[in-house]
Amino acid sequence: MKIDNKEIMNSILKSISKLGYIDPDDLPNIHLYMDQVTTFMDAQLESTKRHPQDKILTKTMINNYAKNRLLPPPEKKKYGKEHLLLLIFIYYFKNILSINDIQSLLGPITNKYFENKDGWNLKDIYTEVFSMEKGQIEYLEKDLIKRYHVAGETFSQAPEEDREYLQLFSFLCLLSFDVYVKKMLLEKILDDIKECDSPQKEDSAGTKKGKKKE
Repeated sequence: MKIDNKEIMNSILKSISKLGYIDPDDLPNIHLYMDQVTTFMDAQLESTKRHPQDKILTKTMINNYAKNRLLPPPEKKKYGKEHLLLLIFIYYFKNILSINDIQSLLGPITNKYFENKDGWNLKDIYTEVFSMEKGQIEYLEKDLIKRYHVAGETFSQAPEEDREYLQLFSFLCLLSFDVYVKKMLLEKILDDIKECDSPQKEDSAGTKKGKKKE
């Protein structure tokens, strides 16, 4: 198994350096039809594709998000800037979280800030969150290099012809464990949010029932 781990690592770092995000000022100033939305997202997030032929979003996906109340309905079949901002958030979350979890996470933000004319809105939240991007990419690059070197010290006694592949396997295991733990933490936090929210709903429902009895 002949593998050039250094070449793979350089390719990974090169891919990370190309990552970007959609600047809110680059969002169209007009409302878009579904086809225009998918075309815009596909072009803007092309660097995140695994394969060139992959689609960022499809009509079916967007309709499913609307059906599951992740996305407010379009206005006369047209989607505005804040629809696009929500779709960007959904796109990044959908590979990690279930639809129900995304709904729990984005629901309170959508309910309060979608097309909010008084104070903060979705654009403000999006800008604040993605302003951390540059620093996070730099941190990620350093962290990957560190994990790469740690993995490179494993399997020193393995057969030479298999050593590089086994070290690559160690590197992938380190990355996978990191993803697993962070996903578990995300789910735990969201479960805690749901649990904190449930008593409020129950109290509200109980109060309404009490009023009906009176």
